[in-house]
Amino acid sequence: MDGFDGLFGEDYLWFWLPLLTDERSDAEADLAWRLLRLEPGMEVLDLACGHGRLANRLAQRGARVTGLDRSALFLEKARADAAALGVDVEYVEGDMREIPWRGRFDAALNWFTAFGYHPDEELRGILRGVREALRPGGRFALETISYTALAARFQPAGVTERDGDFLLEVRRLEPARGGARTEFIAIRGGVARRYDVFIRMPTFTELRDWMLGAGFTSVEALGQDGEPLTREHFRMVALATA
Repeated sequence: MDGFDGLFGEDYLWFWLPLLTDERSDAEADLAWRLLRLEPGMEVLDLACGHGRLANRLAQRGARVTGLDRSALFLEKARADAAALGVDVEYVEGDMREIPWRGRFDAALNWFTAFGYHPDEELRGILRGVREALRPGGRFALETISYTALAARFQPAGVTERDGDFLLEVRRLEPARGGARTEFIAIRGGVARRYDVFIRMPTFTELRDWMLGAGFTSVEALGQDGEPLTREHFRMVALATA
């Protein structure tokens, strides 16, 4: 099954949603709010917003949030959660390779390795689209895995279990392509589904050069704690200013 469209659906929600705890999501929303220098009333784009775990939290703080995602299933959950929280978020079904807005947003974010599923030229095009969607001086936070840290502590296999169901992962680094390939085998209710996914993981210097080439004026390298990026950080944030 095609990994990009197949995996990010019901199997993803079943196995990974319990790992994305309220505590973790609250901390990540705090970090995004701080790094993007958000204030109530600001227009924010959550690119590849998924099921809205950060978009809804930012809206709770008073931001005017628009979430873009290609998954109707995820957007359905995002809207339901927003309604339960009593927040108003504009959720739009669409492809981040075709961002429809120009000069609208004060800030944008792309979180939890939601970048890297397309060829390099399309990835650079996404960054250009984000830059065009931002107002001058707007900030963009792209949070993803640090390939440097991943390679240093690489594990070729993993397993996640939930209520007797299993998600198996068989991983392979592909240094020549700057990323990793994973075969996911989801076993739920006695039925197995396989997904093959390649994730491009540009190093910070690659990502910085792509962002500058897309028209951003500066790019900072940070870890998942918001501090300057080191080899000990497993995740990184490239923080760009338009």
